[in-house]
Amino acid sequence: IAFYLCMRQKQLLSKKSTYRALLDSVTTGKDSARFQIINEPAKVPLLAEVCGIEGNIFRLKINEEIPLKPRYEVPDVLTNKLTTVRLTSCPGDTGSLVLASGKGDLKCHITANPFKVNLVSEEEVVMSINSLGQLYFEQLQIPPKQRATKKNEEDASIDTTQENQEELGLWEEKFENFVDVKVNGPASIGLDFSLHGFEHLYGIPQHAESHQLKNTSDGDAYRLYNLDVYGYKIHDKMGIYGSVPYLLAHKLGRTLGIFWLNASETLVEIKTEPAVKYTLTQMGPVAAKQKVGSRTDVHWMSESGIIDVFLLTGPTPSDVFKQYSYLTGTQAMPPLFSLGYHQCRWNYEDEQDVKAVDAGFDEHNIPYDVMWLDIEHTEGKRYFTWDKKRFPNPKRMQDLLRSKKRKLVVISDPHIKIDPNYSVYAKAKEQGFFVKNHEGGDFEGVCWPGLSSYLDFTNPKVREWYSSLFAFSVYQGSTDILYIWNDMNEPSVFKGPEQTMQKNTIHHGNWEHRELHNIYGFYQQMATTEGLIQRSKGKERPFVLTRSFFAGSQKYGAVWTGDNTAEWSYLKISIPMLLTLSVTGISFCGADVGGFIGDPEAELLVRWYQAGAYQPFFRGHATMKTKRREPWLFGEDHTRLIREAIRERYTLLPYWYSLFYSAHVASQPVMRPLWVEFPNELETFSVEDEYMLGSALLVHPVTEPKATVVDVFLPGSSEIWYDSKTFAHWKGACTVKIPVTLDSIPVFQRGGSVVPVKTTIGRSTGYMTDSPYGLRVALSTKGSAMGEFYLDDGHSFQYLHQKQFLHRKFSFSSGVLTNSCADEKGHYPSKCVVEQILVLGLKKQPSSVTAHSADGSAQPVAFTYYAATSTLNLETLSLKIGADWKVHIQ
Repeated sequence: IAFYLCMRQKQLLSKKSTYRALLDSVTTGKDSARFQIINEPAKVPLLAEVCGIEGNIFRLKINEEIPLKPRYEVPDVLTNKLTTVRLTSCPGDTGSLVLASGKGDLKCHITANPFKVNLVSEEEVVMSINSLGQLYFEQLQIPPKQRATKKNEEDASIDTTQENQEELGLWEEKFENFVDVKVNGPASIGLDFSLHGFEHLYGIPQHAESHQLKNTSDGDAYRLYNLDVYGYKIHDKMGIYGSVPYLLAHKLGRTLGIFWLNASETLVEIKTEPAVKYTLTQMGPVAAKQKVGSRTDVHWMSESGIIDVFLLTGPTPSDVFKQYSYLTGTQAMPPLFSLGYHQCRWNYEDEQDVKAVDAGFDEHNIPYDVMWLDIEHTEGKRYFTWDKKRFPNPKRMQDLLRSKKRKLVVISDPHIKIDPNYSVYAKAKEQGFFVKNHEGGDFEGVCWPGLSSYLDFTNPKVREWYSSLFAFSVYQGSTDILYIWNDMNEPSVFKGPEQTMQKNTIHHGNWEHRELHNIYGFYQQMATTEGLIQRSKGKERPFVLTRSFFAGSQKYGAVWTGDNTAEWSYLKISIPMLLTLSVTGISFCGADVGGFIGDPEAELLVRWYQAGAYQPFFRGHATMKTKRREPWLFGEDHTRLIREAIRERYTLLPYWYSLFYSAHVASQPVMRPLWVEFPNELETFSVEDEYMLGSALLVHPVTEPKATVVDVFLPGSSEIWYDSKTFAHWKGACTVKIPVTLDSIPVFQRGGSVVPVKTTIGRSTGYMTDSPYGLRVALSTKGSAMGEFYLDDGHSFQYLHQKQFLHRKFSFSSGVLTNSCADEKGHYPSKCVVEQILVLGLKKQPSSVTAHSADGSAQPVAFTYYAATSTLNLETLSLKIGADWKVHIQ
């Protein structure tokens, strides 16, 4: 189909069948402006609708005016009713229409013939739509056999003869042994966008590719089509497990977003024209030199559905993140345990194995929070069951984990084993809850259990029923420390076309699978998340990891990069893959530490733990038949290094948790490419081997074997950066050579930041609730610093419903460190104290340090000053984390 989409659209676009807008048909309502567009040969009108949405967003929809039957429009992704902004009509040239948003600084210039839309901000054209004339819309047709008379054929809205279409395989497509019959003929759509002055584009996950999108003019387009690809190729534009049809463009002074809301197979072509210094322009007898700016053209093509596109106009990266999350939702606030370390493999054999691995972490003094069980824990791959021989007493096993304040995650896939004696299958079958084949029977495909049927999660009733299966009374052997992993939900169908479901299977509402393929996994995660919330009567936060995802999946939990391989190149590519997920709304993301497939050498495993400790979702995982690789199996030296990496993760948990709160309430990604923090520094726009965690930490994982030195780019000419281990400091806007041993990776704290940490580490996050905090204060060139801290109970929704949280602000200025309230609405009692404060970049030794509490009392503070590193260390403090206080350094 990818080949068909490209070839078909290009073949017909080359005939220059241009569209024109009938601007005399414009109707402006309070929410939108509508007008017809017609294509000259076909003379069949399309209906275009433009609306303004709160927060500097434009939406353009194009559909058939009177389709043969409704075309699919993606439901359930957009958050509740979007607030529209009235567009006012402004005077424009003849043959054009100008629509301005509320404040009038953003305008939509619509040209009638040929149809084109310019998006204008402060008199600058930032984006043009259809300026290349690639608008394409195949209209639904009556099948040839149903056309009774010649007259009917002539009336039918087709732009080439029926015979030509059949030759091109458009009504009936063959793929290996599969025949895909398109009941109403080909129905693809396409549209081009020209981004003026932009050369750097990002987004459209998921691909094992660079963070910056590449020019596709001499190769494959980026494909968005969710597929189960074991050991996927890297540097490939083939679609893998998930799809977010959303990209960002960035240049000095502006960031834009394009969100193409379509769940069918989609291709994205990108062509960048770099800036040309000067071109010669003939102006009468004088040749004038004219500067030509850069431009990137983006061509979206989808197999079916309608054109429904949101233009996010920024202007800053932060604004674009907010605009996108206004449309699709913010990252769910994770329970604190899920930010700890997760231990997984396919498979932990039995209860004894689980007990031994759990004990191994304690014996080797390595913290961890979650044990995972893959498909072998079930009775013959029947989800919601337990293998009676291997796991005869799952509650006892969970009690053991609970006693260490740990959790269990088990897998639940969307395929259901065909077995009338399996209650989940029998009930779903009885209620008609499976996806249907095109003859009307239940679709049957092969997956882990053998012959299976697939739950139709697009049906709200199926989701409601599936959610109910997680109730403690229904899911025998489950307890409140059990959470869920959704896998194989692309959906994966062994022996299917490209190992997925045929496109002409039928879903709820009589929609074909082709219309909604990319959103299938999104719906399973939605139903699972809802089930976990319901089982606690709405009190507890869920944790659900999914392999397949779509725009908006961030509302339901975490995502990982699937079946990677234990090779250095996969460690390296994980960084741009996670950065791309992060800028497209999915902050809670990670890659399997060590590589899922194969056996990593000890050095690679250590380096992967060191990288994973600084990435949002932190899980070790391995496939069947790989050698066991628990952290203590590689000799004492390597055990020590892995222990240090995992302990560093736990030390930073207060910072991680505060970052996730910021993602949840303010839409800011946790893991950030440098260009997001330094949007006015061209050198950052292509960097993908290092990244920011929040705004305070710069991380540069070591991704080459036997590395002894790493080139680290430190951005920002006015910035100062501190090595988080040695406290040595560097000025920004330079590349520094950092010597490395296997002991550590380069991590820098940005001057001007305050990072909250835990000073003691427990076996798991649950043991650290009341342990003391430390503050790492890194001074800017101006001698100031600022940071935030967020705390709640770590597991419930009380932060939301009862405002039970603490949100504090730390600021350092003129020698005074202040702890003040950042959000008066929140209240949460905490016994915790700040017991240590480290100040980096303090130029001279103080004569005295005093702590002042809100009641006016002051106490002297013992301190140590290290002149060689300009570091001040305050210890044995007892300052309440949730109280107002000041520390004066004189």
